[in-house]
Amino acid sequence: MKFENKVVVVTGGGSGIGREVVLQLLRRGARVAAVDLRQEGLDETARRAAAGDSLATFVVDVADREATAALPEKVVGRFGAVDALIHCAGIIQPFVTLNELDYETIERVVNVNLYGTVHVVKAFLPTLLTRPEAHIANVSSMGGFLPVPGQTIYGATKAAVKLMTEGLYAELLDTNVGVSVVMPGAVATDITANSGVDAPQAGGNGKAPTMTSADKAAEIILDGIEEGALHIYVGRDSRTMSIINRLAPRRSTHLIQRQMRGLLAS
Repeated sequence: MKFENKVVVVTGGGSGIGREVVLQLLRRGARVAAVDLRQEGLDETARRAAAGDSLATFVVDVADREATAALPEKVVGRFGAVDALIHCAGIIQPFVTLNELDYETIERVVNVNLYGTVHVVKAFLPTLLTRPEAHIANVSSMGGFLPVPGQTIYGATKAAVKLMTEGLYAELLDTNVGVSVVMPGAVATDITANSGVDAPQAGGNGKAPTMTSADKAAEIILDGIEEGALHIYVGRDSRTMSIINRLAPRRSTHLIQRQMRGLLAS
C-alpha cells in the first residue's frame, strides 16, 4: 500500500525506530497517530515533525488491554479512519541468563512484547477489515529467529510475534488487509534506556556491532510495506544471519554465543 493520504497508527512513536517511522510517514503524505507510553517522547516527536493537523499523539501502555482497546475509537474520532498499523513498541530484557532473570522482569517483557502485540492487533483489526486497503506490520527481531544468549525471554516473545504475524498473514490472505513482520538486527536506538536496562559493554573481541541507523531502519520498513513484503529484514546482519540460521542453525547459534559471551561475563 502507498501511504499518501492514509491514516497510520504507529506504536512506539515516541523514540527510536517508531519515531523515525512517524516522521517518514508524514513526509510520505500520511496522517499519523503516534502512540507511546511516555508523553515526553511523543512531544519530542511532534516537535521534530512540525506536522500540524497531520499528527496526533496518544499516551497508551500497550500492555494495558482496556486502554489499547479504547484507542481505535479515539483515532477514528480524530482522523475519520485507520488504514494501517505499524507496531514498533517493545522492550528488551537485562543482559543476563535465564537462570539469573527474575519473574517480575520476565512477566514485564512478555506483557509488553507479546501481549502488547496481541492487544493492538485485536484492537485495530476489526476497523482495518472495513477499509478498501489496509496493512498490519509487527516488529519482531533478528532475535525472533536466532537464539541470543542473555536475551532468551526477549527472543521468545519476538519469536512468538513472528509466528503470530505469519499466522495472521495466512488468515488474512483473502481479505483487504496485508501483513508484514519486521526483523531488525542491531539498530542504533535508545531501547536499552527505554527498557530500563543497563547498556552492555563490548565483550569478547571488544568490537561494537555495526548498527543500522534508526532513520534507515524506518525507510526499509516503509519501503517493505509499500512493496507488500511479508518478511522485512532490517540491516545486513539480520538478512545474513537469517540465511546462515536456515542453512546451518547450530553454526549460527555458536557464532552468536561467542559474540555474546563477553557481554554476559561482564
